[in-house]
Parts: sequence; C-alpha cells; structure tokens
Amino acid sequence: MSTSSSPSYTTANRSVYSIRGIVFTALFAAVFIAFSWLRVPLGFTAVPITLQTLAIMLAGGLLGAFYGFWSIAIVVLLTATGLPLFHGNGGISLLLGKTGGFIWMYPFAALFIGFVSDRLFRNGSKFNLTKYITLFAALMVFGVALVYVTGVPWYAHTSDNMSLQQALVGACYPFLPGDTVKAVVALILIPILRPLLPKLRP
Repeated sequence: MSTSSSPSYTTANRSVYSIRGIVFTALFAAVFIAFSWLRVPLGFTAVPITLQTLAIMLAGGLLGAFYGFWSIAIVVLLTATGLPLFHGNGGISLLLGKTGGFIWMYPFAALFIGFVSDRLFRNGSKFNLTKYITLFAALMVFGVALVYVTGVPWYAHTSDNMSLQQALVGACYPFLPGDTVKAVVALILIPILRPLLPKLRP
C-alpha cells in the first residue's frame, strides 16, 4: 500500500513546490515593478533614485537563487518585448539606454544574493552574528557593487564624451548611501521573513 501511494505523494509534493514557486516568483516580480515606480529624479543625472535595488535584495534573500533570479529576469525579458514595466517604460531601447547596464545585471544580483542566502538558511540554525555579516557582505557586493560594474561603464558609453570618472560621479557616488540603507533594511527583513515563508524547493 505504501509503495503504490509513494509516487503519487511525491508527485503531489512536487506540484505544491512548483505552484508555490510560481506564485512567489510572480509576487516578487510585481514587487520589483511596483518599486520601480517609486523614483526620484536627481536632475544632474539620467539615473533616478528608486527602490529597485531593495526589491532585488529581497527577491534573492527571501526566494533563494533560482526563484529570486527568475522573479527579476521575467520582468527584464518582458520589458524587452515592449511592456512598460520599468516606471511606465519598456522596449529594447530602454535596455540599451543609459541605465541599461544596471538593468542587465539585476537578475544576476538576485541570483548571487540568493545563492548565499540559500546556504545561510540551509540547516535552519539560529541566525548569528557571522551569518548577519555574511549576508550583509553579499547584499553589498552583489546587490550594490556588482550592479555598478556594468551600470557605470555602460552609462559612460551611452553618454557623449563622458569619462569613467564622470560616470562614477553621475551614476554611482550619489547613490551609495541610499544603497547602503537598502542593504541594511534587507538585512533586517530577510532573517525575519524567510523562516516564515513556505519552502519553495524540496
């Protein structure tokens, strides 16, 4: 009896995990889109202040590498088809515009943050100081620095006669304090919320 029921039980479990994954992927994609609408133009640069970075950190930290990546990648891919998902804008021209270098890296930032987060939460042990430091380092390296690695050079490339130093002034330095605050917020929320979420993978 147990042998014959085991395959159906396993299949049912897989279906539950798949449905959860799809639901939370869609949910965090919606969060990412909503956070992109909260933008503050600075005037002296084409790069606005948004909460997109915070959405990426939360997606990776809470959903893990696989679903964190796809929750952001789906939005980027749909935007490339022309859907106005980035603060009302869309199309391949947006991805090739001045902020395109940041956008390309968003899914991978969520992926790498999720990779670290998956391992920190893997054994279910208490979140101690070492784990907090590790998570904060991952948020800053992958959620902040990595995005600038492609974002700033592309910003300079798409701006006429702009040096890399000028691009750093216009698209990096003014945003570092805010990005650090976002990382701290994510650092507070992820250890609290992730244990409360249902498991997305076996």
